[in-house]
Amino acid sequence: MNFLAHLHIAHSSQSSLLGNLLGDFVKGDPTKLYSQSVSNGIRLHRFVDSYTDSHPIMKEAKGFFPEQQRRFSGIALDVMWDHYLAANWQNYQKESLSEFCRLAEHKVKSEQSHANMVDASELPIRYLQMTSRMWQGRWLESYRELDNIEFALQRMSQRSPRMGPLADCFQPLSEHYLEFERLFAQFYPELLNVSRDFSVSSGN
Repeated sequence: MNFLAHLHIAHSSQSSLLGNLLGDFVKGDPTKLYSQSVSNGIRLHRFVDSYTDSHPIMKEAKGFFPEQQRRFSGIALDVMWDHYLAANWQNYQKESLSEFCRLAEHKVKSEQSHANMVDASELPIRYLQMTSRMWQGRWLESYRELDNIEFALQRMSQRSPRMGPLADCFQPLSEHYLEFERLFAQFYPELLNVSRDFSVSSGN
């Protein structure tokens, strides 16, 4: 799952939105740097990634990619799942996508600014740079349009020569659009349920 799904799962699970965004930027034990609430959010993010990566639906989805692209298919699918969530938003959330993103931005920035919730000086620079561009560019709302998924993959593929093949992953995504949409519709409600259970058992 990518940024939009992680935020939506955090909201659904009553977990820290900041922690769930930080999940890709923090290694090791988060409690050494962050409050319990934010640390639990980071752990929920890690659970979501692990559960998704090991799920049989992901194996089925990766089978639509040519062998030479399969190494990068998980990254491409993470972005594509955000597209299906955005495109079918009314199936999962009462308020509009734009309203949710506005509220999510407010909550994340509020968490960042309160010293009793997290030491802002410990927020990773890469995280701050990424989220600044994300909020300003309205990335989350843009995921509704398939063309923006292609653009996102191209942008990510330019981060290093090793990531170059990621741009080619858009072709199978578009060719098998309906198959991937079916898999997302099967998987995402299950992911929401197990994430809520994990959050409750973790003390969120």
